Amino acid sequence: MTFKKLGRIISLPVYDQINLAALWWYRLKGFLFYRMFFSSFGSKSAIYPPMLISNPRFVHIGDRVVIRKGVRIEAVMSDPKYPPEIRIGNDVNIEQDVHIVAIGKLHIHDNVSITARSALLCGSHPFFDIHSPVKIGDRLTGERSLTEIGEGSFLGIGCVIQMNVRIGKHVVVGSNSVVKKSVPDFSVVEGNPAEVVMAYNQIEDRWVNLKR
Repeated sequence: MTFKKLGRIISLPVYDQINLAALWWYRLKGFLFYRMFFSSFGSKSAIYPPMLISNPRFVHIGDRVVIRKGVRIEAVMSDPKYPPEIRIGNDVNIEQDVHIVAIGKLHIHDNVSITARSALLCGSHPFFDIHSPVKIGDRLTGERSLTEIGEGSFLGIGCVIQMNVRIGKHVVVGSNSVVKKSVPDFSVVEGNPAEVVMAYNQIEDRWVNLKR
């Protein structure tokens, strides 16, 4: 650390210094502890407690990832022939109380922001057999699914992304939206079910409002 950078840190308000110290501590914890259990755990990444992490050996964390408190990341092993995979790219921020569960594969690409209380539900609970003694919550399927969040996308507060949805690059998902189908690059979606309401026109070099 240079003296110039140290000087900038010292000049910060005390509260900001405390927050920065906490970030450094959780980064150190990731480097010394989490990397032993995750499939990979990148440089300068941090997870804030409390948390629930299930089967971290199937979870890949990139560089400079920040995951805030209350996160629930579950890689669910349903069929050993098709192990789950949660892959989080570089420079991703996942805010508080986000629920991520994958029975199949979930890829979150670089520079994605997932805001508070969002859910990525990469699996399903079959309910058609009303005679099954297994409760619906324990019935799982989706081992061969692939769900993707494209590079540079932003998921608004409280949104839900369902299994096999592929969100393109630079997509904005509006708050409280439920995304049930794939979304093209450079677009904005909102609603339940979510629909494209704005798209970027590359020829005209401008965003076009698709609402009527």
